[in-house]
Amino acid sequence: MERIYEKKKINTCIANSKYYAVLNSLDVDFYLIKYEKGELVSSPFQNEILFQIVEQGSINIYFIRDDGTRYSLSNGTSDYFLGDMDIFYPKSQNIYAEAAESLTCISFSIEKHRDILLSNSQFLALICNSLAFKIGTLTTIEAAPASLTERVLSYMKYKCSDGTLKGIGQAAFHLHCSTRRLQRILNQSETAGLVKKIGKGTYQLIESKY
Repeated sequence: MERIYEKKKINTCIANSKYYAVLNSLDVDFYLIKYEKGELVSSPFQNEILFQIVEQGSINIYFIRDDGTRYSLSNGTSDYFLGDMDIFYPKSQNIYAEAAESLTCISFSIEKHRDILLSNSQFLALICNSLAFKIGTLTTIEAAPASLTERVLSYMKYKCSDGTLKGIGQAAFHLHCSTRRLQRILNQSETAGLVKKIGKGTYQLIESKY
């Protein structure tokens, strides 16, 4: 991830944005963020709450349940909003956005500028349209079929701090499987080079492999 504060580049992106008129009316501190393919653009692990508009590239948005089951929510390309729900509600602990390719976003802090955002009727109208569309898509989503091995790896990637599973028993409870079966999957994944054992009952996901 790279943050860009160069005014000329920022102004060019805003001028080319579909939402130029609204963005130009906001007195906020804009900057650009560039992401590489596979980087998380938004996740529950991020401390800073950002509003982001996809300027170039595309993203995949999905919901991860505690058992590792993954639901695809949406695919976003140019002009897609991230952070619109975070303006009104606490950040979701289960929704992730991942760069599907090299990505550039127009960004600013929600917390720093919340009062400005809530007082701008043009901006709020855009947010209402965005949220209405997203709510409509929720009625059609289905869980992506996944094997237990896939769910274990998703659980480690999205639900375990630093991709590290600690405690076979607790993880087996969340994954709805036996400790013996989970241990077998972890052993197989270690042999395949997907995870590595770093202590008793502790395994770390090898991010470059998954």
